[in-house]
Amino acid sequence: MNIWIAIAAGIGGTAVMTAFIYILSYITQKRLKVVKILGTMLTFQTTPDKGLSESNFAIATGIAGHYLVGIIFSLIYHWLWSRGIGSPDLITCAVYGFISGIVGIGVWRLFFAIHPNPPAVPLKSYIISILTAHIFFGLGVWLTIKLLT
Repeated sequence: MNIWIAIAAGIGGTAVMTAFIYILSYITQKRLKVVKILGTMLTFQTTPDKGLSESNFAIATGIAGHYLVGIIFSLIYHWLWSRGIGSPDLITCAVYGFISGIVGIGVWRLFFAIHPNPPAVPLKSYIISILTAHIFFGLGVWLTIKLLT
């Protein structure tokens, strides 16, 4: 697999993950939208009522940051596969997604802890959704690779 497929897989996996989170957010009516949460926090644009920013800058920043991290995770998967650690199959991608979710939970918990003004987010629900969403990310990576190779 070449690096361009790994990058495309990161984009595909992130798109699947984002769709899952937005559907879950709609169904539960909770603030789980990772792009808006990330953008709000990265741009320090939490609203006075602890809400998520609606600014184009915050949303664009959230999208860019989220897809960049997805590409990085996919490149790490690619690197692991090139070292003989797993292969780009359904089970390995789901397991890597789960592991990425554990890493993501740690990063998010730290980010919320050190941020001077994080938005009000149902953190327990958010953390659970992040773990599940990363499994969908891994499956999206696998699906993208299957479609491109």
